[in-house]
Amino acid sequence: MTNHSNKARRKMAKETIREKLHNNANRSKESTSLYFLLWSAFTAMALIIVLIFSFTQYYVVENTYERELAVTMAERGQRIENILKQSNLGGMTGEERDAFVHYLGTSNDVTVYILDGEGKIVSPLDLAPNTTIELRDFTAEVQELINNLHGNIYKPVLYSNGVEYVYGARLEIFPNQDSYLYVCRPLDFINQVMRLMAFRVLFLSVFVFILAFAISSGVSGILVRPLTAMTKNASKLAQGDFEVDFMESAYGSEILELAQSLNFARDELSKADKMQKELIANVSHDFKTPLTMIKSYASMIREISGDNPVKRNKHAQVIEDEADRLASLVNDMLELSKIRSGIDVLKIVEFDLSAYLMEILERFTYLSDTQGYVFKVDVEEGLYTVADELKIGQVLYNLIGNAVNYTGDDKQVFVSLKRENGNIRFAVTDTGKGIKEEEISTIWDRYYRSQETHKRPVRGTGLGLSIVKSILEKHNFIFGVNSVELAGSTFYVVFPEKTEADLQNKE
Repeated sequence: MTNHSNKARRKMAKETIREKLHNNANRSKESTSLYFLLWSAFTAMALIIVLIFSFTQYYVVENTYERELAVTMAERGQRIENILKQSNLGGMTGEERDAFVHYLGTSNDVTVYILDGEGKIVSPLDLAPNTTIELRDFTAEVQELINNLHGNIYKPVLYSNGVEYVYGARLEIFPNQDSYLYVCRPLDFINQVMRLMAFRVLFLSVFVFILAFAISSGVSGILVRPLTAMTKNASKLAQGDFEVDFMESAYGSEILELAQSLNFARDELSKADKMQKELIANVSHDFKTPLTMIKSYASMIREISGDNPVKRNKHAQVIEDEADRLASLVNDMLELSKIRSGIDVLKIVEFDLSAYLMEILERFTYLSDTQGYVFKVDVEEGLYTVADELKIGQVLYNLIGNAVNYTGDDKQVFVSLKRENGNIRFAVTDTGKGIKEEEISTIWDRYYRSQETHKRPVRGTGLGLSIVKSILEKHNFIFGVNSVELAGSTFYVVFPEKTEADLQNKE
């Protein structure tokens, strides 16, 4: 029946683990994966860089071309203006004037017009016999030119109207007639360059997107791969597989550090699992022994010694002692559970620690009388402290009992309580085999019990030091152990001292 119930519990535990893992997997599917986040970040970063670079180049090219065009137009326009002012255009025939103006334009790679105040072309009109130029309406352009000249106090101007770049100046060629020089170059070229660049930017963006997609996919996969492997190993660890190694697929300092931390957690879980199993075995054995004794002696009372008062009382005393052992086991486990859960609240009081320690030592006198244990006590009188008196009693009893259990064949235990640096230092020393260096970090664990097999006068479940640690941590007291293998161990606790002056001031 017991085996069947154990199998059922193990089956339920496995199903619970599988259900938790399944729920975790569903939650991870609902959230965005790290792989997708890395891929998105890399791709977006690449596109942003390309766009910033492209638009920067677009802006630089456009501004550079406009600056160069402005310098060129200013130089050539001024040159043409000077030539026209030095020429006798008024003494030329129409054909000569048109040919001359046209020559100035072609030789300077610009278009040159002489306009009147209404926007009509004065020159060039005809370039050759039987050839006429389709006259352009410059009404709007000449009005804009006149406005710019007026704003510039009729000095030559240079500006862009969005279609062409213009150099304009006022000319005094014909008497009684306003005339203006209009030198222009179309902006078609730069517009074509900008359109071509925009196309190239688009093409480059698509190319970079594809390239970034491929590269970021590969890089993201490389970065995520060890995390994926660790997740799988963590699932195995959750199912009780303590052989997993998180370092086997780790690379990069941060991931290696994470893998080391997970391996450390694995080792600690493995130790805890092993100690828990040992505790269960120890507790089961410790429970089984008194239960067996109680059952056996109850049967003896009923069948053999029921009518014999001497034997009956002896057998009943055994039952009572074993029941006390069971109660002690249960109390230890309940005490640790209450302390760890925070249910047990400390009752802080002032008390005489020296007198209290001597009362606790009285409980161990039976070991001196019956088994030859020697307690060498050095206790300074009148040392007061502030703490939970009952809890500190547990601490002192457990530490002294631990020393009794693990002292050497000489059966000596040294207990001291002294004033030290404004505090009170309690220490208990045994002469046993000491503690191995690798075990020192685990002796305070709730499942710890030394592997030594010598007789222990003070029985326990292995919870004593864990109870001590929990109580002292809750008090924020300093405590620890100094041990040399094969030379014994010293457990110590530092209590705050409450002096007589403090006590009198309070009164």
